[in-house]
Amino acid sequence: MTEATHHYCIFETAGGYCGIAWSAAGITRFQLPTKAANSTEHLLLKRLPSAASAHPPASVAETIEAVKRYFAGETVDFSDVTVDLSNQDEFFREIYEAARCVGWGKTTTYGTLAKELGRGPEAARDVGQAMAKNPVALIIPCHRVLAAGGKIGGFSAPGGSNSKAKMLELEGVRLAPPEPAQQSLGF
Repeated sequence: MTEATHHYCIFETAGGYCGIAWSAAGITRFQLPTKAANSTEHLLLKRLPSAASAHPPASVAETIEAVKRYFAGETVDFSDVTVDLSNQDEFFREIYEAARCVGWGKTTTYGTLAKELGRGPEAARDVGQAMAKNPVALIIPCHRVLAAGGKIGGFSAPGGSNSKAKMLELEGVRLAPPEPAQQSLGF
């Protein structure tokens, strides 16, 4: 597969401008939102410089509508979206498949995903690298994969960890410590 077989579309959501790219085999790239269409396009084309802007086919248009609903706060499941991960190595594809099982409003950790794949704790770093290089963020919900202890960890998308936290908040996930059950006395 060559980059010339890729097409893309930039579109607006309640969270900003997103970008999506596809091949004949499925969605190959998803760019999380930025504040400007040209910024999103620039970031997408850094990864697929030969991609051509195009009107999306029906399956991609459906995914775009689902993304718009997601950023409007609706519960959306992307697990049935066809992605083309043919340019990823086999272990990363395994990691991405496991991450796709983490549903709306749920989280897991890098270490837990590594363990689910039958790997030792040292593979948690590999899981983190796969999440950082996730070509279809949101569709493969890397924002739902946290560091040890439920800490937010890194996020390579525009806005970094703040964007990750906002996406989790959209899904009702609280990362802040719980409110104390009893108020302290004022003396």
